[in-house]
Amino acid sequence: MSFCVSKQAPELVAPRVPTPSGRLPLSSMDRTAVVRILVDLVLVFKHGLEPAKTIKEALSRALVPYYPVAGRIVEASPGEPEVSCTGDGVWFVEASADCSLEGVNNLERPLELRKEELLPFAPLQVNVEDLIFMMQVTTFSCGGFAVGIRFSHTVFDGLGAAQFLKAVAEIARGHARLVVEPVWCREVIPSPPTVSRGHPPSLAAFRFETAVFDVSLDHINAVKNQFSRERGHKCSTFDVVTAMVWQCRTRGIGLEPHVEVHLGFAANTRHLLRQLLPQEGFYGNCVYPMGVKARSGTVAGASLVEVMQLIREAKERMSAKFLAWMMGESGEDPYKVPLEYGTVVVSDWSRVGFAEVDYGWGEPIHVAPLNDDTNFIASCIYLQPSKPKQGLRLMTRCVQPAHLPAFRQEMIKFVQK
Repeated sequence: MSFCVSKQAPELVAPRVPTPSGRLPLSSMDRTAVVRILVDLVLVFKHGLEPAKTIKEALSRALVPYYPVAGRIVEASPGEPEVSCTGDGVWFVEASADCSLEGVNNLERPLELRKEELLPFAPLQVNVEDLIFMMQVTTFSCGGFAVGIRFSHTVFDGLGAAQFLKAVAEIARGHARLVVEPVWCREVIPSPPTVSRGHPPSLAAFRFETAVFDVSLDHINAVKNQFSRERGHKCSTFDVVTAMVWQCRTRGIGLEPHVEVHLGFAANTRHLLRQLLPQEGFYGNCVYPMGVKARSGTVAGASLVEVMQLIREAKERMSAKFLAWMMGESGEDPYKVPLEYGTVVVSDWSRVGFAEVDYGWGEPIHVAPLNDDTNFIASCIYLQPSKPKQGLRLMTRCVQPAHLPAFRQEMIKFVQK
């Protein structure tokens, strides 16, 4: 059975009252090439009362303290983006689906609605690269609704985007004041001499398949206990799951043992910039890319605890590497990762705050990224599983079709232990 989503024409939601104009600088982290993208995601809610009307009104109010979000990205010179505080507003789409959430499996994978039906799109004449934020609210026949988001990674990192979404939700719930006041202050972040500028590479060399795995909390805790027994100290959920993904993928793709494989992940650096940034409220990019490399045979043949140790050692080096990079002393560009099949990048969305957004009718039952057309680098995103499950949900796009059966078999060995 096919279902239909009816969209109203996109409209601009401007700040409720006049806001400051002028241009604001972006930080060196904002200006890196790898973040010149729109991030697409959907939040699914069980029920709501006129959610589109409530959220649109709250969005207009939130754009007063978050007035840069209502502006546009401009480039004074190539590769040097800034935010022009025009007050134009953000594109908002109201939509309705002729089915219940249950009828489309709560928008779990595989999607039974096309992602284009859930996401907002600006009019054709609008340059999407200039936009900072877009939102669509789709109501379902059961009374549930989905909020489709597109945000510019140039202006927000994951924590920052979640902070803005939670601000809109607080206003929708009737808060007179925001719990966290937004802070811009991008100019206080130093600009290292080696920063990738410009646009991301438009390389589509691979055809990655999407696969979803749930890892139970019991299994994660069992591996943590094993690590503690063998190494004498604690490890994190991130260590467990990242080692599992890296090893399973390495085994699944079957590269020659001598070939190097690369693991990349983003580390939050807010705590390292404590002297420069306020304690809370900053919503710009504040992540530093970390990498681990080893021979394929080493990763495939090691114990899981040994692979976890490689990851932990990389994390322990992060502070020194980040500060050296900030001071211009590292001599390398950490944002340049090998765009090869042997590289996989993992992102932890489970704790950034998307699952805590509450417009007045409860937190989302499901949060999922919708960037399924990215084929230049293998990826895995960690999410909270649908309630009431505990543990982690892994959304992977990291192997080509020929390697999916072997990768799935490796993952199931761990997931079902």
